[in-house]
Amino acid sequence: MSNTHSSPGLWALAWRRLRADRLAMLALGVVGAFLLMLVLSSTGLIVADWEDEVGVSYAPPTFTGAGEAAVRASGAKAGPQPATEVNVLDPLAEDIRQLRAELGANPDVALDMYGVADPLAADVAQLRAGLAGTRQAGLAEKRATLPFGADKWGHDVLKKTVKGAETSIVVGLVAALLAVLLGTLFGAFAGYYGGRIDDFFTWFYSIFTAIPSILMILTVAAVLQQKGLLTIVLILGLTGWTGPYRLMRAEYIKHKAREYVMAADAIGASHWRKMFSHIFPNVSHVALVQMSILVVGFIKAEVILSFLGFGVPVGMVSWGSILNEAQNELILGKWWQLTAAAVAMAVLVTAFSLFTDALRDALDPKVK
Repeated sequence: MSNTHSSPGLWALAWRRLRADRLAMLALGVVGAFLLMLVLSSTGLIVADWEDEVGVSYAPPTFTGAGEAAVRASGAKAGPQPATEVNVLDPLAEDIRQLRAELGANPDVALDMYGVADPLAADVAQLRAGLAGTRQAGLAEKRATLPFGADKWGHDVLKKTVKGAETSIVVGLVAALLAVLLGTLFGAFAGYYGGRIDDFFTWFYSIFTAIPSILMILTVAAVLQQKGLLTIVLILGLTGWTGPYRLMRAEYIKHKAREYVMAADAIGASHWRKMFSHIFPNVSHVALVQMSILVVGFIKAEVILSFLGFGVPVGMVSWGSILNEAQNELILGKWWQLTAAAVAMAVLVTAFSLFTDALRDALDPKVK
């Protein structure tokens, strides 16, 4: 009875290297937490009520102090109210003063703000009291402070940021998948067949790379015009395939001359089978690393598009639309919405970047 030991494959070795890197595992945990939050948000298990007006307008964060927030929410004005000035040059001032004295002695006669008898003053005062009571009751139902504050309409900034993360992450993932799919497909045909097909795709690639990426993105956004998640995904996916194409083309040129591809050709395997059943599994790690890199870039690109007004439509929220809205609030000293979106985006982008670097090192066959 002989003992046979199989050597670990590429993915097993990569996972072993990842587990040895504590920073990579921490970054993976942060990314996993954001993805879990994305699933819970998209299914409505959390932040389904993010549009509810749970706080007063611009309710500050709770940790800034509730005393100032209560005064700000109630709209109370500090200091004594200025008294009504009497115009000494008014020729009727003495007569009005005498009339006020006479009418003031009669409690059944209501006076307006100028001291003149007003038959509707009592009714108006009663109506004002009723409206004030209704407003105070409505304000009593809304909170003066929230954990991370509220926006202009009283929406919870924390829930709004989580909902915005759903949009930004979905756009980043789907657009990166589309870009890698196009780049892999184009690179496989160009690298495997060569000749005129390679010349055509190289010419097509040169056109896209000759134009700065941000200008290309804005150009496609201006042509499509219609706003929506699908539009943003198409904008980013159709302009971001050049990086994966360049790498996959080089990999296919290198692998098509390997012995295992020649053996597949000897047994009569079709070109499609050799490209995607034999070569692609050996270069799939390149596509995976490129996708993780593009997710970070596309999340930032979506934020830029939404900030400039080419992103999500009215009624949807993303980190870009939050930043666009928050820029006007800074003038009023309302910093919490900008801070919440910026911190959330910075944490996700940093964690994803660290994980991407670790994944690239773990999948590098030169690393033992």
